[in-house]
Amino acid sequence: MVTEQQSQLDYIEVAQELALVIKQNAERINTERQIPLDIAEDLADRGFFRLLLPKSLKGAELEHSKFLDILEIIAESDTSTAWCLNQNNVWSTSSTRMPEATAAEVWKDQRAVVTNGPPSASCKAVPTDGGHILSGRWNFSSGCTHATWIAALSPVAIPDGSALVSTDRKDMKIFLIPKKEVEFVDTWDAQGMRGTSSFGFELNEMFVPSNHSYDQDNAEPWNNGPHYLIPRTLLFAAGFSTVALATAKASISVAVDFASAGQSGRKQALMRDQGTVQRSIGEARAIYSASRAFLRESMSAVWASAISRGSLTLEERINLRLASTHAIRTSANVVDICYNLCGSGAIFASNPIQRRFQDIHVITQHLQGHPTNYESAGQFFLGFEPEGNF
Repeated sequence: MVTEQQSQLDYIEVAQELALVIKQNAERINTERQIPLDIAEDLADRGFFRLLLPKSLKGAELEHSKFLDILEIIAESDTSTAWCLNQNNVWSTSSTRMPEATAAEVWKDQRAVVTNGPPSASCKAVPTDGGHILSGRWNFSSGCTHATWIAALSPVAIPDGSALVSTDRKDMKIFLIPKKEVEFVDTWDAQGMRGTSSFGFELNEMFVPSNHSYDQDNAEPWNNGPHYLIPRTLLFAAGFSTVALATAKASISVAVDFASAGQSGRKQALMRDQGTVQRSIGEARAIYSASRAFLRESMSAVWASAISRGSLTLEERINLRLASTHAIRTSANVVDICYNLCGSGAIFASNPIQRRFQDIHVITQHLQGHPTNYESAGQFFLGFEPEGNF
């Protein structure tokens, strides 16, 4: 009989195997702007889009530290693929806040993946008999090319549709729609993170039945596992910052390889023999290691509290918000150090540091890495009531 510990170890071993294939296809992923269908299906068939899904839905409910280990392994091979794994897996924790029968319907297929995207100002859901009429535009739906369902967050209008009840996120609902019924808009012309296929989608007066909608913030989870008690925004933050850190680590490897083989200008000595290069590599590794340690320590405290108490303290939530934001920002610093070490050749697409440079600077623009998140932590430690999403 396979124990749970052995099963969780197997995911790590399989991730290492998959990472080799993903690395071999990294250029293809970037060029096609998606995880190719054959790789996405292999990931799904091996359960890599069900890592945080409840066991009752045939998910792994993987210990979160192991999940972060997997993200690191995959991100060192390809940042975009790891980003999608975090996005799609963390979103699956929402399964415990929708009707259980609806969750069973959505995840009945082994290859089921739900993608989502933030709503624009045009989005609204008008109540009608048996459900809602949904219209609007949503963007940044990472992983939409391999998804099977779409989750659309929207404010709810009064029945005649003339005005919104509230634009507060807590007053919005999630609407679940089969992907085949959704029209996608290809707006993903970013130079970094191209493989995430973060397209937008539009809906025009689409009827969504009541059993395919739910209140994501006020609904009590029907599973009390730690994944489902931790605020989802913090799970996203921990995962995306882990992807950023792994991108930084991979960049250090690129710079070390370059310094070990390349010469600086007209000098005959290898770059690795120069004190300035040695110092830069040492500083980059120290920044990476310190940020990773702070993130893992903060996530570990949150996880332990979710298990032991079923709730988190404000300080624990603030620390994880701070650690994840800091990890993203400092990862960009590390990549920049490595980019500069690689000299003029770093500007070419053929240089592996170029893609890491592009990827990390897209990640820094995400809300999870925004510098204003530091303000929430500062407010807390200065004795104010902190503002923000944590």
